[in-house]
Amino acid sequence: MSVVQTLTASPWFLAIRPKTLPASAAPVIVGTACAMGDNAFAFLPALAALLGAMLLQVAVNLANDYFDNKHGIDSEKRLGPVRVTQSGLIAPNRVLAAMVLCLVLATVTGIYLVARGGLPIVVIGVLCILSTLAYSGGPYPIASNGLGELFAFLFFGPVAVCGTYYVQALTMGPRPLITSIPAGLLVAAIMNVNNLRDIPTDSVAGKRTLAVRMGRGMSSVFCGLLVLIPFFMLPLLFLSGFMGAAGFLALGASPMVLPIIKDLFHTKGPALNETLASTAKLSVVFSLLFSVGLAV
Repeated sequence: MSVVQTLTASPWFLAIRPKTLPASAAPVIVGTACAMGDNAFAFLPALAALLGAMLLQVAVNLANDYFDNKHGIDSEKRLGPVRVTQSGLIAPNRVLAAMVLCLVLATVTGIYLVARGGLPIVVIGVLCILSTLAYSGGPYPIASNGLGELFAFLFFGPVAVCGTYYVQALTMGPRPLITSIPAGLLVAAIMNVNNLRDIPTDSVAGKRTLAVRMGRGMSSVFCGLLVLIPFFMLPLLFLSGFMGAAGFLALGASPMVLPIIKDLFHTKGPALNETLASTAKLSVVFSLLFSVGLAV
C-alpha cells in the first residue's frame, strides 16, 4: 500500500474532511491577491494566514464530528460521509483532543500574526476560536439553528479576506471588504449543499438548519443564487475599479455552475456528496481566477 493510500484509508483522514479545506484556502487567496494589487504582499504573513485558516477549518470539522455525536444528531442513517465518532472509528475523547490541538496550533500561528497586526488580529482570532466552538457546541449551536450559512459567509468572506489583507498591508480599505463577498457566498453555498443533503436526517434529529427551515425547493433556489451572484458581481467590481479586467477570467469557472444547480433540484441523498465536492472546487477555481484581476 502506498503512502497516499495509507493516509486516505486512515480514520483521521475522514475526520479532517480534506474536501472541505478549499473553503479555508479560497478567502486567503483573495485577500493575498488584494495585497499584491496594492503592492503590499508579504509572504510569511500570507503563509501564516493560510495555515491558521486551515487549522481552524479542521478544528471546526472535528468539533462538528464530536458535538453532533454527543447531541445525538449523527446516526447510522446519516447521508453524508462517515463520521468517525458516531461510527466508533475514533474514540470521542481523541477527537476532542485533536480539536483542541488544532486550536492550540492555530493560536500559535496567530501569535505571530498578532505580533505583526496587533489588536485587530487579537479580536479576529478570539472571534474565530469562539465561533469554532459555538458552531456545533454550546447551548445554542450555530449549525443547528439556521445560522450556518451566515457564519460561513462572514468568517470565510469578510473576516478571512480582510484579515489576510490586513496582516500584509497593515491597513484596511473598501477593496478587500467588497471583493470578499464572492468568496463568502461560495463558501456559504458549500454549507448549504451540505445542509440540503441532510434535510431528512436533520429534521428527525431536531437540527433546524436553514435548509430544514426553508425546505428542499426554496433551499435549492437559495443555493443556486449563492453560486450565481459571484459571477454577476464581476462587471460591477470591474466598473467600480475594485477589479482589473483580468478578473473576468473567473468566468472560466462558469461551466461548473450548471451541473451544480441541476443537482440541487434533481439529486438527493449521498449523491449530493459529489455536488458538495464540486461546489468546493468551484469556490477555489473561481477564487484563483478572480484573484488574477485583483493582483494585477
